[in-house]
Amino acid sequence: MRRRVIIPVVLAALALAAAAVPASAQAAFKVAFPFDAAGKKLAAGMYSIGAVKDGQITLRQEATGKEYAIPFTQKLTPPVPAPAGPQLVFDEVGDFAPSYTEYVTVYLLAEVWSSPADGFLIHTTKGSHKNTIVPAVEIKK
Repeated sequence: MRRRVIIPVVLAALALAAAAVPASAQAAFKVAFPFDAAGKKLAAGMYSIGAVKDGQITLRQEATGKEYAIPFTQKLTPPVPAPAGPQLVFDEVGDFAPSYTEYVTVYLLAEVWSSPADGFLIHTTKGSHKNTIVPAVEIKK
């Protein structure tokens, strides 16, 4: 009797988990500024989150189809309250341009939230910085 109850419950849980993976992969983000992600300089534009495996997140540039493997250092526990949906968190820091005459803003990808429960730490900025959050946008098909 107990086996008859456990097997369907386990199968239902696996089906729900499998259905959740494609939903998080559909998150798209309109990033309005160039940014640095794990040492890679990326242009402003539309990006989506792909697979999460082997300590890396795949970030796909929608305009070109190019994919970037971005390593993460740890899985994050959701804050309270949890994010409303998928989002990218950038650390906004100031830096001098190569000529040292112009002060520019640099955006560093710090966290990726593929869902309100699945967050990944990409970079930690020590010192003074601001956070800029880019929420997911709806993909029109």
